[in-house]
Amino acid sequence: MLRAIEWIVLGIGSAAAIVYGVRRHRPARIGPWLLLAGAIVASGAGDVLTALDRPGVANFCFYAMFVLVACSLLQLTRVGAILVDRARLIDLLAFGCSTLLVIWVFVIGDAGQIGETSGAYVIGALLLLAVVARVLIAVGRNLSATLLVVGAVGVLVSDIVQPLWPGRLSESGFVVLYLAWGAAALHPSMVRLTEPAAPRPSPWRLHWAALLGISVATPPVLLLIEAVHGTVGDGVVIAVAGAITLLLTITRLTDSVTLNGQALTRERGLRQASAALVAAADIPAVDEAVRAAIAQLMPPEAIRSTVFAVDDRQLTLEAAPGPESGPPPRSWWIEGTDRDYATLVCPLWLEPLAVARPSGGALILVGRRDTLTATRDTLEVLAGQAALALDRICLVEAVGRRDSDLYLRAVIRNSADIVVVIDEDRRIRYASPSLRELLGADELPPLATLDDLVHPDDRDQLRQAFAGSGDGVVFCSLLRADDSQVLIEATYRDLREDRLVQGFVVTMRDFTQGHEPDELPRRDNVDELPARVNRRSARDKFRY
Repeated sequence: MLRAIEWIVLGIGSAAAIVYGVRRHRPARIGPWLLLAGAIVASGAGDVLTALDRPGVANFCFYAMFVLVACSLLQLTRVGAILVDRARLIDLLAFGCSTLLVIWVFVIGDAGQIGETSGAYVIGALLLLAVVARVLIAVGRNLSATLLVVGAVGVLVSDIVQPLWPGRLSESGFVVLYLAWGAAALHPSMVRLTEPAAPRPSPWRLHWAALLGISVATPPVLLLIEAVHGTVGDGVVIAVAGAITLLLTITRLTDSVTLNGQALTRERGLRQASAALVAAADIPAVDEAVRAAIAQLMPPEAIRSTVFAVDDRQLTLEAAPGPESGPPPRSWWIEGTDRDYATLVCPLWLEPLAVARPSGGALILVGRRDTLTATRDTLEVLAGQAALALDRICLVEAVGRRDSDLYLRAVIRNSADIVVVIDEDRRIRYASPSLRELLGADELPPLATLDDLVHPDDRDQLRQAFAGSGDGVVFCSLLRADDSQVLIEATYRDLREDRLVQGFVVTMRDFTQGHEPDELPRRDNVDELPARVNRRSARDKFRY
């Protein structure tokens, strides 16, 4: 009775540790860990019944334990989990199951035991060890995965040794199982085992397909051999092994069909998005095409919000790409407080065309981490296509503005009016030849701004005028090549919202026509006049 109480404490303590670890660390998938806790409870119940000398019911509990462990590992290694691609693992498990079936039929025989050791328990422990070892190889250095392997090794050793040498020492492997699996759930590295990963389909290989075919064919072949030689003595074992092999094969085919269906959906969505982006003529059309593609590629309940920003100034500090020496990454994560949801940022930036659209921008999606992880590559491709469409639109608009500038230059080449087109940052995009004649310069400096041509005392009022919106008139002085000044009247129009202009159109008139006037225009606010004119008026007024 005391031994039964010890097993109850170990089983309930290990299961409680797993539940507590799930609630504390909140892994992405809690199903595998809860099934593992159920397997611990079943194993503990079996050990208690064994201590109470009820082996028949105990065996049922041990079989239930292996079923729950199998379901847990099936969830842990499914497509999109840490294993990424479990096709090879399924092939190896199916082959191992068929191999153990052959050993059972031709070596163990009808007794189902090697001496006092149960072959069923040993086979189950070997398959369990193979799966957790494969998980450890996939995840790398991970304490939780290592503890799962230690527990599987413990139960395998005890299944072999305990029937041969009964005692506390031979049962220590089961104690290791409870302690190791409970500690595996308590360590923070358990979250890594259920983090979503992008599925990666394996290429088709002939030898792997042959291995799976041999595994599926083994149970009926063994059944045929026993039927030919007389009585079928291992029918139940062959049926169970055949069912396990068939289940593994169906799982393998289901994974392949699922991955193929997801690939076809992504391909169809990207194809339709590409067609829509090619036909897009402006930024709202690109935005609409991107959102339609996201709605087709991802379930609506998995996405909380979608932000399509075509300018880095529209992004927060966390979402904006930081200064790096090399090219920016294709995407990156922004971690939040919720483990189930995350923010994925895909920059709208193509290095060869950065000059055409240097404003950057990004596609930002907030949604379930597993869904975003599975479609991350597709979203990166979609963002690249959207960036290409935006660059094309910007280049077409730039070519249109260039043609308009050439047309304007050809029309007003011999006109005395001075026309200047400047961008939002006051850089001169176009200037009529009359401006160079007025300044007495052959050519304007490269990348010159309007501030470079204006007297320093008049730059503040010029900045204030162009900082707002709307049309207006500014009086200022231009610096000539011989360091003299000329007073001009600049009438500007705000055409930044115009698709072809996207800037200010400034018409300048030489106000003095070569000399300063005695009578200046009447202005309600004299601060709008050039600074040097105000200074001259002050000298005339106070006679100094």
